[in-house]
Amino acid sequence: MKKISFIIICLSFFLTQCQKTEFKSDGDFSYKAETVVDGLDIAWGMEFLPDGSILIAEQEGKMLLFKDGETTEIKSVPEVVYKNQGGLLDLKLHPDYANNGWIYFSFSGNTENDEGANTMIMRARLKENELIDKEVIYKATPNTKKGQHFGSRLEFDKNGYLFFSIGDRGNRNENPQDINRDGGKIYRLNDDGSIPSDNPFVATAGAKAAVYSYGHRNPQGMAMNPNTGEIWTHEHGPQGGDEINIIKPGKNYGWPVITYGINYDGSVITDDSALPGMEQPLHYWVPSIAPSGMAFVNSDRYPAWKGNLLVGSLKFQYLNLVFLDKGKVVKEEKLMEGMGRVRTVKVGPDGYIYVSVEQLGIVRLMPN
Repeated sequence: MKKISFIIICLSFFLTQCQKTEFKSDGDFSYKAETVVDGLDIAWGMEFLPDGSILIAEQEGKMLLFKDGETTEIKSVPEVVYKNQGGLLDLKLHPDYANNGWIYFSFSGNTENDEGANTMIMRARLKENELIDKEVIYKATPNTKKGQHFGSRLEFDKNGYLFFSIGDRGNRNENPQDINRDGGKIYRLNDDGSIPSDNPFVATAGAKAAVYSYGHRNPQGMAMNPNTGEIWTHEHGPQGGDEINIIKPGKNYGWPVITYGINYDGSVITDDSALPGMEQPLHYWVPSIAPSGMAFVNSDRYPAWKGNLLVGSLKFQYLNLVFLDKGKVVKEEKLMEGMGRVRTVKVGPDGYIYVSVEQLGIVRLMPN
């Protein structure tokens, strides 16, 4: 009995420490990481509803609503193929959600009754903690039993277009450089799933008309630059060569013809890191940090960070603050070191930074 009590006391102390962890940033700016939602496994995506509640996508296939300190599971979530990197992934509200109620989300799914899965984009409305009016607006093909590189970040731009990413699905030799195939691409749709008439490959015979850019490996970060309206992404390289890219219509971002990375076994993928007709990244990491989640700091609550970029690191377990000057990366700083694998990051409507940490939950960065 004494041993059990001792364990409970130790666990309580540990959780208390996790709930409020103090850090100091460069320039003597200090902050605390406070746990807002605990008991989560891998909260791959999150969005803030107008009433202040948080909609959460757990990778295993559960959609949760955190409201007034309680977590409720959403009903009628579609079946997902939860395998390796697949599952229930990103979430995004329609820019006019307050009036139309549309929620967009990505997941690894199968509508063909065969083996395997590929990335799907669905929209639905939420009523009494249940998804209704569900519509599949994009389904990548073909399905594959490979469990990696679903991509799956979602973002709206200032014109109301929906952008999303699909990784190369582990088929780097065929998918990324072929606009007739899904995978290794950034896509753009109208909010109802139809194809914008000015998409770059609409008039190209055989091309996937939703494709906006190609030559990507596995983009798991996407955010609109609030100053320029541009869509920024980052993507996993192999061993080294993670990239930040500014997405432009019809452009080829090079994978796997050019890369700053190598294979995991140390062998060379290509001798080229730059070639004519292929875009160079704004920034790249060697060694790889395994980036996931992306947000611009647009809040006055963090004056020293405002206007800069946040990127999660899965591999090294920190939140990376990327300082920008005239659209160039000039410095980086590690935040929240050692708290865990950062899966996604958002700036909430209250102006605070919220970070999803695997096997912990959602934490909020509070300036001291």
